[in-house]
Amino acid sequence: MVEIRNRDISDEFSCPYLDQQARNEYFFAMELDHDDINKLLAEGWRKFGWYYFRPACDNCKACIPLRILTNEFKPSRSQRKVLNKNADTEMKVSSLEFRDEIFELYKKHSRIRFDQPSEKQDFIETHFFPSCPAVQTEYYIDNKLVAVGFLDQGATGLSSVYFIYDTDYSHLSLGVYGALMEIELAQKMNLEYYYLGYWIPENKSMRYKNKYYPHELMDWETNDWSRVEKK
Repeated sequence: MVEIRNRDISDEFSCPYLDQQARNEYFFAMELDHDDINKLLAEGWRKFGWYYFRPACDNCKACIPLRILTNEFKPSRSQRKVLNKNADTEMKVSSLEFRDEIFELYKKHSRIRFDQPSEKQDFIETHFFPSCPAVQTEYYIDNKLVAVGFLDQGATGLSSVYFIYDTDYSHLSLGVYGALMEIELAQKMNLEYYYLGYWIPENKSMRYKNKYYPHELMDWETNDWSRVEKK
């Protein structure tokens, strides 16, 4: 089992979700196994490449780890509509494999959705330098790549690291569709959880994560997970 050494606390930076300053607790790691990443996910850690982090903000606990109970999940009416809209969308699952067409999709997604520039080497280091078991999902419409998801694989769950899509297909709600298909993938792999990262009720773009039921939320004080049913 992983033993975290050399943890550190970052300097303050501008929070990407709320109008305030933020800090992360972080460390770097390589060659973690299914049990290692499982333990870290259950303790609220997230990662990009070799960089593992979780919030360590002063007087703020707005980022709440959320995981979906895959074996009990049932799509809502609106989620079923998304599935129906994507009847012609095909998902493929593979090991991590960088291709220029994936980077071009990422550049477009970052530019249009977030008005952010993209560097190829940063993208490769963030998503294609695996430090734990990982897979990618690819989504095609008429043989055209329209979305890609990056997932870490623990002993009992899949964790969504990042999801990108072609904004020309925004009408298909590919972000929602990707989550639904990755939940189904976790079910097929007999994995109990699908981790969706941090739910942030105060941030409009992060509120959607609690729309998948039943799910569990983690308490930062105790590391205990509590079940949430659909209201």
